[in-house]
Amino acid sequence: MKKLINFKSILFLLLLMATMGSCKKFLDQKPFGATIDDLNQGGIEAEVFGCYSYMRSNTGFVGISWLAFHDFRSDDSEKGSDPSDGQEWVAPFDNFQYVKNIWANDVYWENHVQLINLANIAIAKADSLGATDATTLANLGEARFFRAFSYFDMVRTYGEVPIYRQPTQSANDLCVAKATIPQVYALIDEDLSFAEANLPSSWGSAYEGRLTSGAALALHAKAYLYRQNWAAALGLCQQVMARPQYGLYSPYYMIFKDAGENCKESLFEVQAYVSPDGSKDLGCEFATTQGVRASQASGWNLGWGWNTPTDNLVNAYEPGDKRKPSTILFSGQSDDPTYGGYGRTLPNDVSNGGPLPRKYWNKKIYADPAYRASTGMSDNPRWINKRVIRFSDVVLMAAEASNELGQGATGINWLNDVRNRAGLSAKTYTTKEQLRDDIKHERRVEFGVEGERFFDLVRWGDAETVLGGLGYTHRCRFYPIPQKVVDACPGVIQQNPEW
Repeated sequence: MKKLINFKSILFLLLLMATMGSCKKFLDQKPFGATIDDLNQGGIEAEVFGCYSYMRSNTGFVGISWLAFHDFRSDDSEKGSDPSDGQEWVAPFDNFQYVKNIWANDVYWENHVQLINLANIAIAKADSLGATDATTLANLGEARFFRAFSYFDMVRTYGEVPIYRQPTQSANDLCVAKATIPQVYALIDEDLSFAEANLPSSWGSAYEGRLTSGAALALHAKAYLYRQNWAAALGLCQQVMARPQYGLYSPYYMIFKDAGENCKESLFEVQAYVSPDGSKDLGCEFATTQGVRASQASGWNLGWGWNTPTDNLVNAYEPGDKRKPSTILFSGQSDDPTYGGYGRTLPNDVSNGGPLPRKYWNKKIYADPAYRASTGMSDNPRWINKRVIRFSDVVLMAAEASNELGQGATGINWLNDVRNRAGLSAKTYTTKEQLRDDIKHERRVEFGVEGERFFDLVRWGDAETVLGGLGYTHRCRFYPIPQKVVDACPGVIQQNPEW
Protein backbone atom coordinates (compact mmCIF):
# COMPACT_ATOMS: atom_id res chain seq x y z
CA MET A 1 0.00 0.00 0.00
CA LYS A 2 1.78 3.08 -1.24
CA LYS A 3 1.30 5.73 1.44
CA LEU A 4 3.37 8.73 2.30
CA ILE A 5 3.99 8.29 6.00
CA ASN A 6 6.27 11.34 6.44
CA PHE A 7 3.94 14.01 5.05
CA LYS A 8 0.82 12.38 6.46
CA SER A 9 2.39 11.84 9.88
CA ILE A 10 3.23 15.54 10.10
CA LEU A 11 -0.36 16.36 9.17
CA PHE A 12 -1.56 13.97 11.88
CA LEU A 13 0.63 15.68 14.49
CA LEU A 14 -0.65 19.08 13.43
CA LEU A 15 -4.24 17.92 13.76
CA LEU A 16 -3.59 16.47 17.23
CA MET A 17 -1.99 19.70 18.37
CA ALA A 18 -4.93 21.65 17.01
CA THR A 19 -7.52 19.56 18.83
CA MET A 20 -5.79 19.97 22.22
CA GLY A 21 -6.92 23.58 22.43
CA SER A 22 -10.31 24.92 23.45
CA CYS A 23 -13.22 24.74 21.05
CA LYS A 24 -13.49 27.94 19.00
CA LYS A 25 -16.34 29.58 17.18
CA PHE A 26 -16.49 29.35 13.41
CA LEU A 27 -13.75 31.43 11.79
CA ASP A 28 -12.34 32.40 15.19
CA GLN A 29 -9.46 29.99 15.54
CA LYS A 30 -5.75 29.82 14.93
CA PRO A 31 -4.36 27.63 12.15
CA PHE A 32 -3.64 23.98 12.89
CA GLY A 33 -0.11 23.50 14.13
CA ALA A 34 0.56 27.12 15.00
CA THR A 35 2.37 26.03 18.16
CA ILE A 36 4.93 23.75 16.48
CA ASP A 37 6.89 26.08 14.26
CA ASP A 38 9.94 23.87 14.80
CA LEU A 39 8.52 21.67 12.03
CA ASN A 40 8.69 24.51 9.54
CA GLN A 41 10.87 24.37 6.49
CA GLY A 42 9.30 27.57 5.23
CA GLY A 43 8.03 30.41 7.35
CA ILE A 44 4.36 29.43 7.10
CA GLU A 45 4.49 25.66 6.66
CA ALA A 46 2.52 24.90 9.84
CA GLU A 47 -0.29 27.19 8.70
CA VAL A 48 -0.28 25.63 5.24
CA PHE A 49 -0.40 22.10 6.64
CA GLY A 50 -3.45 23.26 8.55
CA CYS A 51 -5.17 23.89 5.21
CA TYR A 52 -4.48 20.32 4.10
CA SER A 53 -5.80 18.95 7.40
CA TYR A 54 -8.91 21.10 7.29
CA MET A 55 -9.79 20.05 3.76
CA ARG A 56 -9.34 16.39 4.65
CA SER A 57 -11.46 16.65 7.78
CA ASN A 58 -14.61 18.49 6.67
CA THR A 59 -17.72 17.32 4.88
CA GLY A 60 -17.90 20.34 2.58
CA PHE A 61 -14.83 18.95 0.80
CA VAL A 62 -14.92 15.18 1.36
CA GLY A 63 -18.33 14.22 2.78
CA ILE A 64 -22.06 14.23 2.22
CA SER A 65 -22.33 18.00 1.83
CA TRP A 66 -19.80 17.90 -1.02
CA LEU A 67 -21.60 14.96 -2.63
CA ALA A 68 -24.92 16.79 -2.46
CA PHE A 69 -23.66 19.80 -4.40
CA HIS A 70 -21.33 18.03 -6.81
CA ASP A 71 -23.01 14.68 -7.50
CA PHE A 72 -26.64 14.40 -6.36
CA ARG A 73 -27.68 17.27 -8.63
CA SER A 74 -26.49 15.47 -11.77
CA ASP A 75 -28.17 12.74 -13.79
CA ASP A 76 -25.30 10.40 -12.86
CA SER A 77 -26.20 9.76 -9.23
CA GLU A 78 -28.80 10.17 -6.52
CA LYS A 79 -28.78 10.41 -2.76
CA GLY A 80 -28.76 6.63 -2.27
CA SER A 81 -28.71 4.84 1.09
CA ASP A 82 -31.94 3.58 2.67
CA PRO A 83 -35.01 5.52 1.51
CA SER A 84 -35.60 6.76 5.07
CA ASP A 85 -32.00 7.87 5.59
CA GLY A 86 -31.60 11.55 4.81
CA GLN A 87 -34.99 11.81 3.11
CA GLU A 88 -34.87 15.58 3.60
CA TRP A 89 -31.99 15.70 1.08
CA VAL A 90 -33.97 14.25 -1.82
CA ALA A 91 -36.08 17.30 -2.71
CA PRO A 92 -33.30 19.94 -2.49
CA PHE A 93 -30.63 18.02 -4.39
CA ASP A 94 -32.16 15.15 -6.37
CA ASN A 95 -35.23 17.18 -7.41
CA PHE A 96 -33.92 20.78 -7.40
CA GLN A 97 -36.30 22.10 -4.75
CA TYR A 98 -33.52 24.17 -3.22
CA VAL A 99 -33.74 25.02 0.49
CA LYS A 100 -31.93 28.04 1.95
CA ASN A 101 -31.83 26.66 5.48
CA ILE A 102 -30.46 23.15 5.22
CA TRP A 103 -27.47 21.69 6.99
CA ALA A 104 -25.69 20.72 3.78
CA ASN A 105 -25.80 24.29 2.48
CA ASP A 106 -24.68 25.81 5.78
CA VAL A 107 -21.74 23.43 6.08
CA TYR A 108 -20.65 23.74 2.46
CA TRP A 109 -20.51 27.52 2.74
CA GLU A 110 -18.86 27.52 6.17
CA ASN A 111 -16.21 24.96 5.23
CA HIS A 112 -15.21 26.88 2.11
CA VAL A 113 -15.09 30.23 3.89
CA GLN A 114 -13.09 28.64 6.70
CA LEU A 115 -10.51 27.23 4.28
CA ILE A 116 -10.26 30.69 2.72
CA ASN A 117 -9.64 32.10 6.18
CA LEU A 118 -6.95 29.54 6.98
CA ALA A 119 -5.27 30.39 3.68
CA ASN A 120 -5.53 34.10 4.51
CA ILE A 121 -3.89 33.49 7.90
CA ALA A 122 -0.95 31.86 6.14
CA ILE A 123 -0.78 34.63 3.53
CA ALA A 124 -0.89 37.36 6.19
CA LYS A 125 1.90 35.69 8.17
CA ALA A 126 4.04 35.43 5.04
CA ASP A 127 3.47 39.13 4.39
CA SER A 128 4.45 40.00 7.96
CA LEU A 129 7.63 37.94 7.73
CA GLY A 130 8.64 39.50 4.44
CA ALA A 131 10.36 36.21 3.62
CA THR A 132 11.58 35.73 0.07
CA ASP A 133 13.19 32.29 0.32
CA ALA A 134 11.96 29.72 -2.19
CA THR A 135 10.40 27.41 0.39
CA THR A 136 8.31 30.13 2.02
CA LEU A 137 7.21 31.32 -1.42
CA ALA A 138 6.23 27.73 -2.21
CA ASN A 139 4.23 27.61 1.03
CA LEU A 140 2.58 30.85 -0.02
CA GLY A 141 1.77 29.24 -3.36
CA GLU A 142 0.04 26.41 -1.51
CA ALA A 143 -2.01 28.84 0.55
CA ARG A 144 -3.06 30.78 -2.51
CA PHE A 145 -3.98 27.55 -4.31
CA PHE A 146 -6.29 26.63 -1.43
CA ARG A 147 -7.90 30.06 -1.51
CA ALA A 148 -8.41 29.83 -5.27
CA PHE A 149 -9.75 26.29 -4.98
CA SER A 150 -12.37 27.35 -2.43
CA TYR A 151 -13.41 30.35 -4.47
CA PHE A 152 -13.72 28.26 -7.63
CA ASP A 153 -16.13 25.94 -5.84
CA MET A 154 -18.06 28.88 -4.42
CA VAL A 155 -18.38 30.85 -7.64
CA ARG A 156 -19.64 27.76 -9.46
CA THR A 157 -22.09 26.94 -6.68
CA TYR A 158 -23.39 30.38 -5.64
CA GLY A 159 -22.30 32.84 -8.31
CA GLU A 160 -21.53 36.17 -6.63
CA VAL A 161 -19.87 35.74 -3.22
CA PRO A 162 -17.94 37.97 -0.81
CA ILE A 163 -14.19 38.22 -1.28
CA TYR A 164 -12.12 37.87 1.89
CA ARG A 165 -8.46 38.79 1.51
CA GLN A 166 -7.57 39.19 5.19
CA PRO A 167 -7.92 36.85 8.18
CA THR A 168 -11.23 37.07 9.96
CA GLN A 169 -10.96 38.52 13.47
CA SER A 170 -14.65 38.74 14.35
CA ALA A 171 -18.09 37.86 13.03
CA ASN A 172 -18.41 41.40 11.68
CA ASP A 173 -15.49 40.74 9.34
CA LEU A 174 -17.69 38.24 7.50
CA CYS A 175 -20.16 40.94 6.53
CA VAL A 176 -18.70 41.92 3.18
CA ALA A 177 -20.83 42.67 0.13
CA LYS A 178 -20.77 40.12 -2.64
CA ALA A 179 -18.26 40.59 -5.44
CA THR A 180 -19.24 40.10 -9.05
CA ILE A 181 -18.44 36.82 -10.77
CA PRO A 182 -15.67 38.45 -12.88
CA GLN A 183 -14.14 39.88 -9.70
CA VAL A 184 -14.10 36.45 -8.05
CA TYR A 185 -12.46 34.93 -11.10
CA ALA A 186 -9.91 37.74 -11.15
CA LEU A 187 -8.81 36.72 -7.64
CA ILE A 188 -8.68 33.07 -8.72
CA ASP A 189 -6.48 34.05 -11.68
CA GLU A 190 -4.21 36.11 -9.44
CA ASP A 191 -3.79 33.37 -6.86
CA LEU A 192 -3.22 30.56 -9.33
CA SER A 193 -0.75 32.57 -11.40
CA PHE A 194 1.27 33.06 -8.22
CA ALA A 195 0.99 29.37 -7.36
CA GLU A 196 2.12 28.34 -10.84
CA ALA A 197 5.20 30.52 -10.55
CA ASN A 198 6.21 29.53 -7.01
CA LEU A 199 5.14 25.95 -6.39
CA PRO A 200 7.69 23.27 -7.31
CA SER A 201 6.96 20.80 -10.09
CA SER A 202 7.59 18.07 -7.50
CA TRP A 203 8.32 17.87 -3.78
CA GLY A 204 10.18 14.58 -4.09
CA SER A 205 9.29 11.27 -2.48
CA ALA A 206 9.11 12.68 1.06
CA TYR A 207 6.13 14.88 0.18
CA GLU A 208 4.24 12.83 -2.38
CA GLY A 209 0.73 14.20 -2.78
CA ARG A 210 1.65 17.77 -1.87
CA LEU A 211 0.47 20.58 -4.14
CA THR A 212 2.62 21.33 -7.19
CA SER A 213 2.71 23.85 -9.99
CA GLY A 214 1.07 21.19 -12.19
CA ALA A 215 -1.98 21.19 -9.92
CA ALA A 216 -2.17 24.98 -10.12
CA LEU A 217 -1.93 24.92 -13.91
CA ALA A 218 -4.69 22.32 -14.16
CA LEU A 219 -7.07 24.15 -11.84
CA HIS A 220 -6.37 27.43 -13.63
CA ALA A 221 -7.10 25.78 -16.98
CA LYS A 222 -10.47 24.67 -15.64
CA ALA A 223 -11.22 28.17 -14.35
CA TYR A 224 -10.55 29.53 -17.85
CA LEU A 225 -12.62 26.75 -19.44
CA TYR A 226 -15.63 27.76 -17.36
CA ARG A 227 -15.37 31.26 -18.85
CA GLN A 228 -14.88 29.91 -22.37
CA ASN A 229 -11.42 31.44 -22.57
CA TRP A 230 -10.37 28.60 -24.81
CA ALA A 231 -6.92 29.85 -25.75
CA ALA A 232 -5.83 30.40 -22.15
CA ALA A 233 -7.24 27.03 -21.07
CA LEU A 234 -5.52 25.21 -23.92
CA GLY A 235 -2.17 26.85 -23.24
CA LEU A 236 -2.19 25.79 -19.59
CA CYS A 237 -3.33 22.26 -20.44
CA GLN A 238 -0.48 21.92 -22.91
CA GLN A 239 1.99 22.97 -20.23
CA VAL A 240 0.74 20.17 -17.99
CA MET A 241 0.73 17.60 -20.79
CA ALA A 242 4.33 18.47 -21.65
CA ARG A 243 5.52 17.44 -18.19
CA PRO A 244 6.88 13.88 -18.16
CA GLN A 245 5.66 13.06 -14.65
CA TYR A 246 2.02 13.11 -15.81
CA GLY A 247 0.17 10.72 -18.07
CA LEU A 248 -2.84 8.44 -18.45
CA TYR A 249 -2.48 5.60 -15.95
CA SER A 250 -3.54 2.12 -17.04
CA PRO A 251 -5.59 0.14 -16.38
CA TYR A 252 -8.31 2.64 -15.55
CA TYR A 253 -9.58 0.86 -12.45
CA MET A 254 -6.14 1.01 -10.83
CA ILE A 255 -6.36 4.79 -10.55
CA PHE A 256 -8.81 4.29 -7.70
CA LYS A 257 -6.93 1.53 -5.88
CA ASP A 258 -4.51 2.04 -3.00
CA ALA A 259 -1.61 1.33 -5.37
CA GLY A 260 -2.87 4.02 -7.73
CA GLU A 261 -2.83 6.85 -5.21
CA ASN A 262 -0.64 9.76 -6.31
CA CYS A 263 0.20 7.97 -9.56
CA LYS A 264 1.09 9.78 -12.78
CA GLU A 265 -2.64 10.36 -13.41
CA SER A 266 -2.91 12.45 -10.25
CA LEU A 267 -2.51 16.21 -10.11
CA PHE A 268 -4.30 16.71 -6.81
CA GLU A 269 -5.68 14.29 -4.23
CA VAL A 270 -6.92 14.79 -0.69
CA GLN A 271 -4.47 12.63 1.26
CA ALA A 272 -5.83 10.08 3.73
CA TYR A 273 -4.12 7.41 5.79
CA VAL A 274 -4.99 4.74 8.33
CA SER A 275 -2.25 2.46 9.63
CA PRO A 276 -2.66 -1.27 8.89
CA ASP A 277 -3.70 -1.99 12.48
CA GLY A 278 -6.03 1.01 12.64
CA SER A 279 -4.12 2.71 15.46
CA LYS A 280 -3.21 5.84 13.48
CA ASP A 281 -6.07 7.58 11.70
CA LEU A 282 -5.43 10.47 9.34
CA GLY A 283 -8.40 9.45 7.26
CA CYS A 284 -11.36 11.14 5.65
CA GLU A 285 -14.99 10.14 5.25
CA PHE A 286 -15.13 10.32 1.45
CA ALA A 287 -15.21 6.56 0.84
CA THR A 288 -17.15 5.81 4.03
CA THR A 289 -20.11 7.91 2.89
CA GLN A 290 -20.43 5.92 -0.34
CA GLY A 291 -19.70 2.31 0.62
CA VAL A 292 -22.33 -0.40 0.06
CA ARG A 293 -24.98 -0.16 2.77
CA ALA A 294 -26.50 -3.44 3.90
CA SER A 295 -27.18 -3.71 7.61
CA GLN A 296 -29.12 -6.95 7.00
CA ALA A 297 -26.42 -8.66 4.90
CA SER A 298 -23.44 -10.09 6.76
CA GLY A 299 -20.14 -8.77 5.44
CA TRP A 300 -21.72 -6.18 3.16
CA ASN A 301 -22.33 -3.20 5.41
CA LEU A 302 -19.36 -1.28 4.00
CA GLY A 303 -20.42 2.33 4.52
CA TRP A 304 -23.33 4.74 4.48
CA GLY A 305 -24.50 3.97 0.95
CA TRP A 306 -24.83 7.53 -0.38
CA ASN A 307 -24.19 8.76 -3.94
CA THR A 308 -25.42 5.75 -5.91
CA PRO A 309 -25.22 5.64 -9.72
CA THR A 310 -28.41 6.00 -11.77
CA ASP A 311 -29.79 3.86 -14.59
CA ASN A 312 -29.10 6.87 -16.79
CA LEU A 313 -25.37 6.69 -16.12
CA VAL A 314 -25.22 2.90 -16.35
CA ASN A 315 -26.87 3.04 -19.78
CA ALA A 316 -24.58 5.83 -21.01
CA TYR A 317 -21.52 3.61 -21.47
CA GLU A 318 -20.74 2.20 -24.89
CA PRO A 319 -20.47 -1.59 -25.23
CA GLY A 320 -16.99 -2.69 -24.22
CA ASP A 321 -16.15 0.47 -22.25
CA LYS A 322 -13.84 -0.72 -19.46
CA ARG A 323 -14.86 2.24 -17.33
CA LYS A 324 -18.33 0.80 -16.74
CA PRO A 325 -17.24 -2.26 -14.68
CA SER A 326 -14.58 -0.05 -13.08
CA THR A 327 -17.15 2.53 -11.93
CA ILE A 328 -20.29 0.53 -11.10
CA LEU A 329 -20.85 -2.24 -8.56
CA PHE A 330 -24.00 -4.17 -9.41
CA SER A 331 -26.17 -5.64 -6.67
CA GLY A 332 -26.60 -9.38 -7.19
CA GLN A 333 -23.50 -9.69 -9.37
CA SER A 334 -19.79 -10.40 -8.99
CA ASP A 335 -17.60 -7.47 -8.05
CA ASP A 336 -15.60 -8.46 -11.16
CA PRO A 337 -11.93 -9.07 -10.25
CA THR A 338 -10.95 -8.24 -13.85
CA TYR A 339 -11.81 -4.63 -13.07
CA GLY A 340 -10.65 -4.17 -9.51
CA GLY A 341 -12.99 -6.48 -7.62
CA TYR A 342 -11.99 -9.04 -5.00
CA GLY A 343 -13.89 -12.13 -6.16
CA ARG A 344 -17.02 -11.49 -4.11
CA THR A 345 -20.68 -11.49 -5.18
CA LEU A 346 -22.97 -8.76 -3.91
CA PRO A 347 -26.38 -9.66 -2.43
CA ASN A 348 -29.46 -8.81 -4.47
CA ASP A 349 -31.21 -5.48 -4.14
CA VAL A 350 -34.68 -5.23 -2.60
CA SER A 351 -36.43 -5.27 -5.99
CA ASN A 352 -34.98 -8.76 -6.50
CA GLY A 353 -35.73 -10.06 -3.03
CA GLY A 354 -32.42 -9.09 -1.46
CA PRO A 355 -31.31 -6.79 1.37
CA LEU A 356 -29.48 -4.07 -0.57
CA PRO A 357 -31.48 -0.83 -0.89
CA ARG A 358 -29.95 0.12 -4.28
CA LYS A 359 -29.14 -1.58 -7.58
CA TYR A 360 -25.82 0.17 -8.13
CA TRP A 361 -22.92 1.42 -6.01
CA ASN A 362 -19.81 3.51 -6.57
CA LYS A 363 -16.95 1.10 -7.26
CA LYS A 364 -14.33 3.86 -7.29
CA ILE A 365 -14.29 3.85 -3.48
CA TYR A 366 -14.60 0.04 -3.08
CA ALA A 367 -11.98 -0.86 -0.49
CA ASP A 368 -9.82 -3.96 -0.11
CA PRO A 369 -11.52 -6.45 2.28
CA ALA A 370 -8.11 -7.45 3.68
CA TYR A 371 -7.34 -3.88 4.73
CA ARG A 372 -10.82 -3.50 6.17
CA ALA A 373 -10.13 -6.55 8.32
CA SER A 374 -6.66 -5.53 9.48
CA THR A 375 -7.74 -2.02 10.46
CA GLY A 376 -10.97 -3.16 12.08
CA MET A 377 -12.80 -0.59 9.93
CA SER A 378 -15.08 -2.87 7.94
CA ASP A 379 -17.66 -0.13 7.37
CA ASN A 380 -15.35 2.89 7.54
CA PRO A 381 -12.62 2.85 4.84
CA ARG A 382 -11.12 6.18 5.83
CA TRP A 383 -7.73 5.50 4.23
CA ILE A 384 -8.87 6.11 0.65
CA ASN A 385 -7.66 9.35 -0.98
CA LYS A 386 -10.17 11.56 -2.72
CA ARG A 387 -9.07 12.13 -6.31
CA VAL A 388 -9.66 15.79 -7.12
CA ILE A 389 -7.87 16.62 -10.40
CA ARG A 390 -6.84 13.87 -12.80
CA PHE A 391 -4.65 14.03 -15.90
CA SER A 392 -7.49 12.78 -18.11
CA ASP A 393 -9.40 15.92 -17.12
CA VAL A 394 -6.54 18.02 -18.48
CA VAL A 395 -6.50 15.97 -21.70
CA LEU A 396 -10.23 16.32 -22.25
CA MET A 397 -10.13 20.04 -21.41
CA ALA A 398 -7.43 20.41 -24.06
CA ALA A 399 -9.58 18.51 -26.55
CA GLU A 400 -12.57 20.73 -25.79
CA ALA A 401 -10.64 23.99 -25.96
CA SER A 402 -8.87 23.07 -29.19
CA ASN A 403 -12.16 22.07 -30.81
CA GLU A 404 -13.77 25.38 -29.86
CA LEU A 405 -10.75 27.16 -31.36
CA GLY A 406 -11.31 25.40 -34.67
CA GLN A 407 -8.52 22.87 -34.10
CA GLY A 408 -10.72 19.80 -33.92
CA ALA A 409 -8.34 17.65 -35.95
CA THR A 410 -5.88 18.02 -33.07
CA GLY A 411 -8.47 17.81 -30.32
CA ILE A 412 -9.83 14.49 -31.51
CA ASN A 413 -6.42 12.89 -31.01
CA TRP A 414 -6.56 13.80 -27.31
CA LEU A 415 -10.11 12.49 -27.09
CA ASN A 416 -8.96 9.23 -28.63
CA ASP A 417 -6.11 8.91 -26.15
CA VAL A 418 -8.71 8.71 -23.38
CA ARG A 419 -10.94 6.37 -25.37
CA ASN A 420 -8.04 4.08 -26.16
CA ARG A 421 -7.34 3.50 -22.48
CA ALA A 422 -11.02 2.59 -22.04
CA GLY A 423 -10.73 -0.06 -24.77
CA LEU A 424 -12.84 1.85 -27.28
CA SER A 425 -12.27 2.51 -30.96
CA ALA A 426 -11.00 5.86 -32.16
CA LYS A 427 -13.37 8.56 -33.35
CA THR A 428 -12.92 10.27 -36.70
CA TYR A 429 -13.19 14.04 -36.94
CA THR A 430 -16.17 15.25 -38.96
CA THR A 431 -17.48 18.56 -37.57
CA LYS A 432 -16.94 20.80 -34.59
CA GLU A 433 -20.48 20.06 -33.42
CA GLN A 434 -20.00 16.30 -33.54
CA LEU A 435 -16.70 16.45 -31.68
CA ARG A 436 -18.28 18.73 -29.09
CA ASP A 437 -20.95 16.08 -28.46
CA ASP A 438 -18.30 13.35 -28.33
CA ILE A 439 -16.32 15.29 -25.73
CA LYS A 440 -19.43 15.83 -23.62
CA HIS A 441 -20.11 12.10 -23.64
CA GLU A 442 -16.50 11.26 -22.88
CA ARG A 443 -16.36 13.57 -19.90
CA ARG A 444 -19.47 11.96 -18.50
CA VAL A 445 -18.23 8.37 -18.61
CA GLU A 446 -14.63 9.23 -17.73
CA PHE A 447 -15.64 11.09 -14.54
CA GLY A 448 -18.74 9.12 -13.56
CA VAL A 449 -19.71 9.88 -9.91
CA GLU A 450 -16.62 12.09 -9.48
CA GLY A 451 -18.50 15.37 -9.09
CA GLU A 452 -17.95 16.91 -12.54
CA ARG A 453 -21.22 16.26 -14.36
CA PHE A 454 -23.59 18.87 -12.89
CA PHE A 455 -21.18 21.76 -13.34
CA ASP A 456 -20.32 20.59 -16.86
CA LEU A 457 -23.99 20.59 -17.83
CA VAL A 458 -24.45 24.11 -16.45
CA ARG A 459 -21.41 25.58 -18.19
CA TRP A 460 -22.38 23.94 -21.50
CA GLY A 461 -25.91 25.37 -21.26
CA ASP A 462 -27.33 21.84 -21.32
CA ALA A 463 -28.69 21.61 -17.79
CA GLU A 464 -32.28 22.61 -18.57
CA THR A 465 -32.48 20.07 -21.39
CA VAL A 466 -30.84 17.20 -19.52
CA LEU A 467 -32.09 17.87 -15.98
CA GLY A 468 -35.39 19.64 -16.67
CA GLY A 469 -37.36 16.44 -16.14
CA LEU A 470 -35.90 16.24 -12.63
CA GLY A 471 -37.05 19.76 -11.77
CA TYR A 472 -34.09 21.88 -12.89
CA THR A 473 -34.84 25.41 -14.10
CA HIS A 474 -32.48 28.22 -15.04
CA ARG A 475 -32.38 29.67 -11.55
CA CYS A 476 -31.06 26.33 -10.23
CA ARG A 477 -27.65 27.04 -11.77
CA PHE A 478 -26.82 28.82 -8.49
CA TYR A 479 -27.82 27.63 -5.05
CA PRO A 480 -29.18 30.23 -2.61
CA ILE A 481 -26.69 31.53 -0.08
CA PRO A 482 -27.39 30.08 3.40
CA GLN A 483 -30.11 32.24 4.88
CA LYS A 484 -28.31 32.49 8.20
CA VAL A 485 -25.40 34.17 6.40
CA VAL A 486 -27.76 36.73 4.87
CA ASP A 487 -29.55 37.28 8.18
CA ALA A 488 -26.27 37.80 10.03
CA CYS A 489 -25.31 40.61 7.63
CA PRO A 490 -28.54 42.55 6.97
CA GLY A 491 -28.28 44.91 4.05
CA VAL A 492 -24.72 43.81 3.30
CA ILE A 493 -24.84 40.26 1.94
CA GLN A 494 -27.83 40.00 -0.37
CA GLN A 495 -29.55 36.72 -1.15
CA ASN A 496 -29.15 35.52 -4.73
CA PRO A 497 -31.71 37.49 -6.77
CA GLU A 498 -33.81 34.54 -7.95
CA TRP A 499 -34.14 33.19 -4.41
